[in-house]
Amino acid sequence: MSKLPILLNRVAAFMASTAAAALAVSFLGLGVLTQEPRPATGAETAEAQPPATPPAIPASVARVERRPVDLWSRHSGRLEAVERVEIRSRVAGAIEAAHFHEGALVEKGALLVTIDPAPYRATMERALSDRQAAEARLAFAIGERDRGSQLQGNRTIAASEFDRRVQAAAEAQAGLASAEAALRSAELDLSYTEIRAPVSGRIGRLEVTGGNLVSAGATSPVLARMVSVDPIYAAFDADEETVQRLVRAAGGMADITRIPARLDLADGESVEGRVQFVDPSVDPANGTVGLRVAFPNPDGTLMPGQFARLRLGQPDAGTALLVSERAVGTDQDKRYVLVVDDKDTVQYREVHLGPASGDMRVVESGLSADERVVVNGLQRLRPGARVAPQMVSMETGRGLDRQASAR
Repeated sequence: MSKLPILLNRVAAFMASTAAAALAVSFLGLGVLTQEPRPATGAETAEAQPPATPPAIPASVARVERRPVDLWSRHSGRLEAVERVEIRSRVAGAIEAAHFHEGALVEKGALLVTIDPAPYRATMERALSDRQAAEARLAFAIGERDRGSQLQGNRTIAASEFDRRVQAAAEAQAGLASAEAALRSAELDLSYTEIRAPVSGRIGRLEVTGGNLVSAGATSPVLARMVSVDPIYAAFDADEETVQRLVRAAGGMADITRIPARLDLADGESVEGRVQFVDPSVDPANGTVGLRVAFPNPDGTLMPGQFARLRLGQPDAGTALLVSERAVGTDQDKRYVLVVDDKDTVQYREVHLGPASGDMRVVESGLSADERVVVNGLQRLRPGARVAPQMVSMETGRGLDRQASAR
């Protein structure tokens, strides 16, 4: 019984301390609610603001212009002779002599090789004698026929005899014609013993030397080979689009000689020529068309079989949109440019390019005159990027003065 008052005092003290703690927490919460806000720090302010716009990228930009152009498309081919001849004998016999220097230029009709003429001269003389005999027989037969005609008028010759004389005269006339033909053939064979140049040009080496027997005709051995020199052809293939464009510009197939051509030589010089032939069909295997160009070659320096670097031009000068090669990018099998719009934003634009004009390329589609394109540093830019245009020359890529660069 003596411990009960002590226990009650302890419970009362605990409850009093708990109430005081609760009251202190209440006042502390009230103080927090009524406390004035403190200023935000710099880091907190930066996090609250929206992200800044990235600065514009400096870019060299040039305007696309339509200008007069002299367009040339490049091709490669081989030179070939206009005429190529294999010298063969037209009569059989022994080679008596050769009358040319190997590799020399010879004129048409020049004596090249002599075949032993003795047997052919004898044949001609025999044919000449046969003709003389035929002439004598004809003269006799005509005389007999004429006398028979007179006798027939006096009825002193039988009709059958007169007919025989007429027939004999006709046979003699035919015999003379045959003898004359044999004489002409013998004269031809004799003339063929002198083998002459069929064309003007350069002759090769002598394939069969003097003293050798040769046969006659197409199966006979080749004695030498000749090629004409002036003019000379260049044969090559071009894609069908290029050929179609050039033929249309020339006014049709009848006027293809209006298409100018140039042959670029190793020393930097060029030879002017004209298109001489266009194949009437397209090769379906590769979509190309065969062409042939004629070039003057008076000194014979151009040789058949030589590699030819060729250019084909437009019959008439025209205008075209031009861009620098530096402004053109490659995207797999596509060609593109980066166009800068009115808001100085980069746009990707696919283009179709034509032939080269110096260091510029013709734009056949994809661009319009006065549009702005990036000239330098395409790799640094992406479509949608904002740029600070710096106007430059399309040809050189160098800056223009401030007044010329104003948009």
